[in-house]
Amino acid sequence: MGLLEELERQAQQRGVADDDAVRRKTERDGAYRTRIEPALDQLHAFLSELIEKVRALKPRAPLRYHVPGYGEIAGYIEHEYRLDDQRMPSSREITLDYSCAIASDECPSVEIEGVSRVRAVSGFFQRHRIGGMLGPRKDASGELVAATFRAKGRIALSAKFHADADSAQLHMTFVNFDGFGTTTRPVSAAQVDAGLFDEIGRFLLREPNGLLREDLPEAYRRELRSKVQQLEMKRRWEIRIGDAREAELAALRRAHTASGRLSSVFEGLRNAATFGGAFGRLRALVDRRR
Repeated sequence: MGLLEELERQAQQRGVADDDAVRRKTERDGAYRTRIEPALDQLHAFLSELIEKVRALKPRAPLRYHVPGYGEIAGYIEHEYRLDDQRMPSSREITLDYSCAIASDECPSVEIEGVSRVRAVSGFFQRHRIGGMLGPRKDASGELVAATFRAKGRIALSAKFHADADSAQLHMTFVNFDGFGTTTRPVSAAQVDAGLFDEIGRFLLREPNGLLREDLPEAYRRELRSKVQQLEMKRRWEIRIGDAREAELAALRRAHTASGRLSSVFEGLRNAATFGGAFGRLRALVDRRR
């Protein structure tokens, strides 16, 4: 094949690829305009009605959170909601914000000792804006070595539904529902229907649902369990190593403090002896002059 023929073939292939890209973009845009955008209108209406009903009924919807090193935090949904709808020419985002009130009387009161353990739990509480550290105790150097924790406050919940013409998908993002953290799931245009809305509502109210449930192969489940066990073992060893280091540092501080005290005592005795000798010589000199 000559050079000109090869260049012509490449130009034709590029033209076909460009035509395919344009076609796929047109299809995605059409799916967004004809299916997802109207479905988002229905989702917004569904969430508005859901909020109105649960505000009147105020169902007791519990949430539970596991905090490493502390235990389980118990809370209940506060039925004060803020629903926001942002529309752009080629995208849209619906956001629902509300809170979980921590039930302090159902949370454990845990006394934690050790610098690394106290720091880990305190840091976790601070990152998630949770209060409840009581009776902090510090060592001679001012380091926090023990404290009692009992969770209190609120945990922010957020559900976000975003769609755009580029992807022609609905991206659902949930914050602090199944534990602390963010969970995201994409949904195709064909799946956005009344059945999905019902699953979303049940998920938001913490009722039994299959919104984020996926059928995973057993081999993959075993792999996940193995990884969780390995991470837990690693965390335990890190705590043990941290405790050992803290014990060594505490011993060094005690030794240094004791050494410093003994040095002060010896220095005082030395000064006293020096002063006594000088005083004796001065007294002898005065006696001779007399």
